[in-house]
Amino acid sequence: MTDKYSRRKFLAVAGSAAAMDVMAKTVSAEQGRKTKNIKIIGVSCSPRKGKTTAAALKICLDAAGGVDKNISTELIELAGLNISVFDPGDVKATQGDFTGLIPVLSEPSVAALIVGTPVYFGSMTSLCKAFLDHCMVFRQKSFALSGKVAGIVAVGGARNGGQELAIQSVQAALLCQEMIVVGDGRPTGHFGATLFNSGNDDISSDEFGIATAKNLGRRVAEVALQIAQAKL
Repeated sequence: MTDKYSRRKFLAVAGSAAAMDVMAKTVSAEQGRKTKNIKIIGVSCSPRKGKTTAAALKICLDAAGGVDKNISTELIELAGLNISVFDPGDVKATQGDFTGLIPVLSEPSVAALIVGTPVYFGSMTSLCKAFLDHCMVFRQKSFALSGKVAGIVAVGGARNGGQELAIQSVQAALLCQEMIVVGDGRPTGHFGATLFNSGNDDISSDEFGIATAKNLGRRVAEVALQIAQAKL
């Protein structure tokens, strides 16, 4: 009886120790996930610095940063930069100010991009198109943007001013980079953030548009965190 009892006791203690070890490893893994630092970058493709597209991106980035304390954000405005029409046959095609963006966007800590564009005739701006075309360099560098999350913001001159068309055209380019493209999250849950300029470079009265911007920023951050944690 004593031997049998001792064996049972030993197995019980061993089982408890194993369970505690599993729990310890789980806690350690959770702590590791909580300390993962990632960056989300917003890229404003408006030729006008500090206007409604930048304001919409700031709303997105603020919402993204509020998801987790280990998320940092940065806004890059392309206005005033020398980003010419992309010519794949020109060996100097990626020279100019775009070269300065290459190390910033391909940084390992960058987990997501939110691209913002005004709507010109139902599509993105020529500056946005030039930026996306120059991103060809990332495909050539072993798809450096692959696996990163992407969201799109479009600001039009009316509520139904072609924002979704512009968003889809940008999404198509980013899908070619093997990026993980997401829309704005619940409860608006559509293609992305769709805002309109009510006049005088003001988006503050567009309550629905602002909600989509907040939802997009949150959704981008949540997906980026999930991917980053899965890699630990």
